[in-house]
Parts: sequence; structure tokens; C-alpha cells
Amino acid sequence: MKSFAFRGLPLVLVLLLAGCQNTPSHNVLPVDELVSAFRQLDVSLAEERLDDARSQLDALQRRTSGDTRLEQYQRQLADAYMEQGREALQQGDLDRAAQALGQARSLLPQAPSLSHDLNQAIDRAREARQNAAEQQAREAAARLDAQRQEQLRQQRQEQLRQQRLAVERQLKAAAAVTEPAVEPVVERAPKARLIDLDATTSSVALPMLDNQDNENLRRLLDSVAADVVTFHCAVRIEVREAKDYPWVAALLSARIKKLDPTFRPRLSQKIVPQQVPRLLLSPQRK
Repeated sequence: MKSFAFRGLPLVLVLLLAGCQNTPSHNVLPVDELVSAFRQLDVSLAEERLDDARSQLDALQRRTSGDTRLEQYQRQLADAYMEQGREALQQGDLDRAAQALGQARSLLPQAPSLSHDLNQAIDRAREARQNAAEQQAREAAARLDAQRQEQLRQQRQEQLRQQRLAVERQLKAAAAVTEPAVEPVVERAPKARLIDLDATTSSVALPMLDNQDNENLRRLLDSVAADVVTFHCAVRIEVREAKDYPWVAALLSARIKKLDPTFRPRLSQKIVPQQVPRLLLSPQRK
């Protein structure tokens, strides 16, 4: 029995060694290959090739998910994307800034506060860009409206001139036949359309400004312009937001100029967010 045990021992060792060699290894990389992969990731980060670094990090996470260094690289890459987003925002490239912000958030979804400031800055920049575009559109519309009103004024002046010439010709023809009776000219006091001539200041509400009813706003400003020119009124424009003042001022100025090109309106503004927009007209006292 003893000799049989000693004779069988080499066979058992051979079988054990063969079993160890055939045992598969899971998620184990050769040391030199793992070191090389991390070095490549470091180079990509140093050269700011962030998309390459993201691909390399994803590959390392799939192959060595338990490596504690991955969290550090994940945060480092997220910080790099945040910095890229801030630079893009300074350059006015909002799409690129938003893409960088999205990459940073996907890397650190458990820490949304890290990207909060950049996200707010992007939102503010987008809002400012939209407000600027809307302001440009309003200014362009005001210029176009002023041009159209000027064309209409010139056409009306030409019509009046032609009518005066026709009347003068008729009067000359009638004078050749008989001398017309001369009637005394009685000057009539001008009538106000909207203002109270007995009051120091009259208020004209502009609810259509809140409703964006430009048609009725223009119609009302026609009457306002007539009173301003006739009674030399100073005008204070009270609106909810500063962006509404240029729009109202442009429409009113165009109508005043149409009535009297030499008249210089006295306009001022006041921002009253909680009040219905209105005009305060103060006629000049003689």
C-alpha cells in the first residue's frame, strides 16, 4: 500500500497542474496592458482629446470595472468637459457648451450640483440671445411701419396739393364772372380727442399692449398723436417692461412726424410692472 501511494503521487500532481492551467480567468488583464491603457488615457486628457479619453475610459470600465482608479478618472474627465463647456460659452457657441455639459452630467449623474452653474449660464445666454432677436424684430417692424407711414403722408400731401390747385383754379374762374361776398373768418378752438383740457395731466390706457393687439394700438396712437401736436403735450410712457418702451415710442413718433414733420415730441418712460400700460399727456399751458 505504501509503495502504491508513492507511485501514484506524481500522477496526482500532474493532474492538479493541468487543472490549474485550464482554469479560465475573468476580468484579469496583464499588468503591462493595463498600465498601457491608463497611460493612453492620461495622454488623451493631457492633450484635451476628451472624446478619445471618454472612449478609452468606457473601455477600461468594461474590462476592469472594479478598479478604484476609474472613479478618479471619471471625475477628472467630467471636470475637463465642464471647462470645455465654459470656454464654448465664452465664445458664444451654445450648442457646443450644451454638448460638453451633457457629457459631464453623464459621467457624474449622481452629482448634478457640479454642473448647476454652467447649466444656468447656458440658459441665461440662450434667453439673452432670444431677447436680442426679438428686440431686433421689433425694431425692424417699427422701421418698416415708419417708412410706410411716411409714404402715406407724402401721398396725402400730394393729394392735398392737387386739391388746392383745383380749388384755386375754380376760384379764379368764378372771380372772372362776379365778385364773391367776403365772409368774416371765425377761428374755431381746436377740439381734443382724448385729453381733458381742464386737467393738468390726462391718462390714456394701453391694454392692447399686453394683448399684443398692434392694430388697435396703432389706431389709438393716431388720436394720441393728434392731441400731442395740437396741444404740444409732453408724454410719459408707462409700461411693464423696458422692451415695450421703444416699440410704443417709435409708433407714436412716426404718427407725430406724419402730422407735423417739424414737431419735436417730449417723451419719457417709466417702468411699472404691476400697472396696465398707459400714457400720461400733459398739454402745454399758454
